[in-house]
Parts: sequence; structure tokens; C-alpha cells
Amino acid sequence: MTMEDGTSKSLGHCCDTGDDFDVLQWDTREDCEVRQILDRIADKWSLLVIALLDQRSLRFTELRRRIDGVSQRMLTRTLRHLERDGLVTRTVHATVPPRVDYALTPLGATLHETIKALVTWTEAHQTEIAAARAAYDARAALESEAHADA
Repeated sequence: MTMEDGTSKSLGHCCDTGDDFDVLQWDTREDCEVRQILDRIADKWSLLVIALLDQRSLRFTELRRRIDGVSQRMLTRTLRHLERDGLVTRTVHATVPPRVDYALTPLGATLHETIKALVTWTEAHQTEIAAARAAYDARAALESEAHADA
């Protein structure tokens, strides 16, 4: 039995990121495990949680207070997903009321290093990106006016 182009070799296998890495080999199917992991860790709430937990363990209420705009439901979901992926630990203390602390796992700490590199790149290039956005918006406005006049 031969495999068709694009058929995965095994469940969850999407691509090989060896020395001849080619981003076009990334599998964009929904069941691709690499895609699922990237979707999870690259969302804004996960990035913020990981960044905050790098400093120290935090309670749920501390995290919610420090992450502007996150709802209780979304923070709960984010923490559960990060815990399931092995990036965050959840420790329940037998107190009244119960106290729950969240901390990065060693795996989560390695991810934080990558996130720091991304933030550093963003900070270094934010002026260039702002200029590109302004130029794009100006071109788009001119094109919109031209279409309205036609």
C-alpha cells in the first residue's frame, strides 16, 4: 500500500524539522500535533501566563489581577491547557479557603526562554513595524478613496 502525498506517517506526525527544515512542509491539518501545540502556546493568554510564572509561582487571583482583560473562565481554561501540556504545575494547599498555586515546570521554563527571544526581537523592531503599518494604512486609505471616486 503506497501513501499519498501529504499522508502522515503516524498519528500526530506532521513534519521533520531536521537540518533541511522547510516551513512549507508544516502540516496545516487540524489533527497535526505540532500545529495544535503551537496554537496553544502562541495564544496571548498562554504567553502572558508563562511570562508571569517565570518570575515566581502565583495564585490564580494574582494571575488574574496581573493579566489585563482576561476573564476568569479564559484564565481557568488557559491554565488547564498549560497544565495538561506539562508546562505548568498546579498545587492545591489544604487551607481554608483552599489556596492554589501555579508554577512553571522545567519544560515550561525552556519555553519561556524562547518567548523572551521573541519579545526581545519585537522590542528591537517595534519602530520599523509601526512605520510599516502606517505606510500600509496610508496606501490602503488612498486605494479606498480611488475606488470610491471611480
